Amino acid sequence: MSEPVQPLGGASFSGFSTVREIGPLGMVTLRAKPDLPGLAEAVRVATGCDLPTQRRIVTNGGQAAAWMSPDEYLLIGKRFDVAGMIEKISGELRQGHHLAVDVSDARALFRVEGAAAADTLSRLCPVDFVSLAPDEIRRTRLAQVACALWRDDAGFTVVTFRSVARYAFDLIRNVAQ
Repeated sequence: MSEPVQPLGGASFSGFSTVREIGPLGMVTLRAKPDLPGLAEAVRVATGCDLPTQRRIVTNGGQAAAWMSPDEYLLIGKRFDVAGMIEKISGELRQGHHLAVDVSDARALFRVEGAAAADTLSRLCPVDFVSLAPDEIRRTRLAQVACALWRDDAGFTVVTFRSVARYAFDLIRNVAQ
């Protein structure tokens, strides 16, 4: 297995806010009905996180579990733990219909931090950042590309498709200037 590479090689910029590429991280898309027996335990075993409720992300150290839609979760962990995460999920859900897929190489992650971070993102995303609670996740768009984002104490994490990573980073950087 080759060493994972960040799509933009760890790009960063400091202006009114700071934007930087983070990762590489391991990401698993888990599709399962929320009432599937064992789902909460599978997420807990794979990530150490509780099953997130609607529009929430639960973090535990470097691991996270995010609600993406009524039957979809994004699990985030260390890049080389993905196979183990999927194996744990499959072990817990072996009797139930589910899909757990490694999407690590299909996503790019950015951090937007600083006093103007919310203002920077509000110019690109149709989200009310004033009312966005910590650990609340939103699926939205960044200009014209799909993204998901959430707030924590230090700023925002933005997830986009890897194919639009340069475009997304450049958009945020231009606004942060």
